[in-house]
Amino acid sequence: MTSYVVGIDNGSQSSKVTVYDGNGRTCAVGRAPLPANDTPRPGVVEYPDDVLWESIADACRLAMADFDGDPHEIVGIGLCTIRFCRAVLRADGSLAQPVQSWMDERVGRPYRAETIDAAYVTTSSGYITHRMTGNFTDTVANYQGMWPIDAAAWAWSSHEQDFQRTGMSRDMLFDLAMPGEVLGTLTSGAAAVTSLPQGVPVVATANDKAVEALGAGLRDPGTLLLSLGTYIAGMSVGDAGRTGTTSFWTNFGSEPGKHLYESGGIRRGMWTVSWFRDLLGEGTAREAEARGDTVEEMLGREALGVPAGSDGLLTVPDWLAPPEAPARRGSILGFDGRQGRAHLFRSILEGIAMTMKERTDEMADELGTTFERVVVTGGGASSDLMTQIVADVFGLECVRLDGGSSAGRGAAICAAVATGLVPTFHEGVDRFAVVKDRTAPISGNTRIYQELAEVYRDVRSTTDQIYRRSRAILG
Repeated sequence: MTSYVVGIDNGSQSSKVTVYDGNGRTCAVGRAPLPANDTPRPGVVEYPDDVLWESIADACRLAMADFDGDPHEIVGIGLCTIRFCRAVLRADGSLAQPVQSWMDERVGRPYRAETIDAAYVTTSSGYITHRMTGNFTDTVANYQGMWPIDAAAWAWSSHEQDFQRTGMSRDMLFDLAMPGEVLGTLTSGAAAVTSLPQGVPVVATANDKAVEALGAGLRDPGTLLLSLGTYIAGMSVGDAGRTGTTSFWTNFGSEPGKHLYESGGIRRGMWTVSWFRDLLGEGTAREAEARGDTVEEMLGREALGVPAGSDGLLTVPDWLAPPEAPARRGSILGFDGRQGRAHLFRSILEGIAMTMKERTDEMADELGTTFERVVVTGGGASSDLMTQIVADVFGLECVRLDGGSSAGRGAAICAAVATGLVPTFHEGVDRFAVVKDRTAPISGNTRIYQELAEVYRDVRSTTDQIYRRSRAILG
């Protein structure tokens, strides 16, 4: 009998569901988009209605429609959802108010009741776990930030002041499970709306970045993961929970006792590519379609003919100002009449890679390690040009994995461990995280980027002064 596991990856822009066989081979895929967030007032960013659950259910149905195996041979479901969200539930587990996005200012502040029927406060994974199993249980590894969590013990705090500090009493919080443990089994109601078989174990994973790291095969401190998504982050792994660091922060890993080290990132990272694509308008979209390409594919091919450094065009992707520099803005510098759309496209990708090289170098220095290779995941990893630019900027081999969502693959590994399909997380990574290709750096390009790095480091100190002055005038 062939056994299968399902990996659920609920991301910021869509939900992806993948069915894998016991050898880690992708057998079926379903994807459902998420609508735009609601922003009813400044600082509030919410998921409208019940779209998190609905998108997951839609993606499950699409995956099962694509699956030609026996659904009764599905032995486990790994659940991974968007991190840093806050869900407030009634006593029956239904939403008392819209789920708060990770971009919502309230998730960084102590909880304050906004409805009279609020009974539970949990994460997006806790809410979806309840929708799938009926249990009030969640993975411990999705609790970072404003929660009364003891990160060293992987448990709720034993100190009353932590509950007072976060505004949450213990009876409002779910029970906790470790990654790779069973949260419950799929109810008949959830089975009916997802087309997944009733009674299948639903398995705890971690926060989405840690699950992505597991699915990307990140196991040793010499490997750096670049997650090229809406939020771009650089990640490494280790056994110790680090505190008091300045260039990275420590999060729970997807394997009990393991930790994820995460550098400073880029908010609205690969969103910049979508923004530029849409800015070019319908004429460019029709041109690409006539060539049998997407706009990104067409621009990527054109940009292959642009030299490293984009003929002097320099992009600094600060599209969202950080709290410590509220006047900061993104910059595209160096126009002189030589550049066209291909230069702009390449410069955006170079700006992303240069920014992440700077930030992950700082993390490596503080960790006392040297990265020997880079693994790229996320939507940006589908671009051959982006992969080559990363290899050139970092001066390292750049690795891509076979299959789709790394977070879905990581979720499936957790499900495989929990159900005995694989004996260990190590074996799960060996079986599921298969290298698709490796890109070597072009030495001449690397030399150019190494020299540009010194220029790039000085840009913000100059532009910050300009943006502070312009903000005083324009707001």
